[in-house]
Amino acid sequence: MQTVEVALADRSYPIHIGKDLLAQPSLLLSHLTRPKVVVVTNTTIAKLYLDGFLAALTNNSIDATPVVLPDGEKFKNWETLNLIFDALLAQHCERSTTLIALGGGVIGDMGGFAAATYQRGMPFIQIPTTLLAQVDSSVGGKTAINHPLGKNMIGAFYQPKLVLADTTCLDTLPTRELSAGLAEVIKYGLIRDLSFLEWLEAHMEELVARNGPALEYAIARSCINKAEVVAADEREAGERALLNFGHTFGHAIEVALGYGTWLHGEAVAAGMVMASSLSARLGLVEDSVIDRVRRLLRRAGLPVAPPSIATDKFLALMAHDKKVDAGKIRFVLIERPGKAILADRVSMEALREVLTQPTIALA
Repeated sequence: MQTVEVALADRSYPIHIGKDLLAQPSLLLSHLTRPKVVVVTNTTIAKLYLDGFLAALTNNSIDATPVVLPDGEKFKNWETLNLIFDALLAQHCERSTTLIALGGGVIGDMGGFAAATYQRGMPFIQIPTTLLAQVDSSVGGKTAINHPLGKNMIGAFYQPKLVLADTTCLDTLPTRELSAGLAEVIKYGLIRDLSFLEWLEAHMEELVARNGPALEYAIARSCINKAEVVAADEREAGERALLNFGHTFGHAIEVALGYGTWLHGEAVAAGMVMASSLSARLGLVEDSVIDRVRRLLRRAGLPVAPPSIATDKFLALMAHDKKVDAGKIRFVLIERPGKAILADRVSMEALREVLTQPTIALA
């Protein structure tokens, strides 16, 4: 097991990364205020892991109540969030009860938002079961639900007490979900870690083939990168915004198509190509960098162009993005591979050129 520390003074917490961590509830015990937990998961993960996890908790004298939600990005809303609150109230949960989010990014985001707001805050533990959640959404304390006009627009910063990234869960992950997670892994290399980007270019086939040591290394390196950024800028006042490389375009794609049509990582992959293209049009990088990004994403099984969306609609959706500041869209661009910057003075001409490039036709 490897451990990465998120350094936030008295709110610091460990990220444990390794195999079969679900079967080791002893890792949780020191992080529980009292031996009572609510386990929030979804229908897909419940079939695979819930019974065994609950049994392990019970065997360690932990009172555990499951809350099973429908699976999918389209359920990341107020109605589904209220199902968590209904269960917490029905079970007479107190502020000292710990909420455990067992699942991917949707479960982690909703579980964290529920924990942040129930009785003004209850302890929270993340157990991410997808690659994307293990390398990104479970780390750093961002919690949220979606709104029809924008992704993750309603939420709170709320740090977990612990993150358990059990790599055994990746054995049952669909190939498409694995690729979606690789998009966020690749992002870290592009925005701040050139040597990691070069490592990914040398080992992508091993990651796609689910080579255990390669995956554990990529997860740990990704978590180290994110932990460093979060420790320096917890509430996204500056450097943390760089983690949104490709996301301004990607979130617009998700909203335009309807949540869940494209996976988050798929939309971010296309968004990273678009952000790279915008960087080139603004004279920051050569066109060869766009080709480099495309090649690596293709090897990861990801789309390298957006679906067909009307330019004006694309622009309108990006205007609803969380990164809009003083009415201006802030873009994360790359100055060179391994180095990203923030820009809020992007010409409309350059942006429209990017939005009118070749797209993927939807069936």
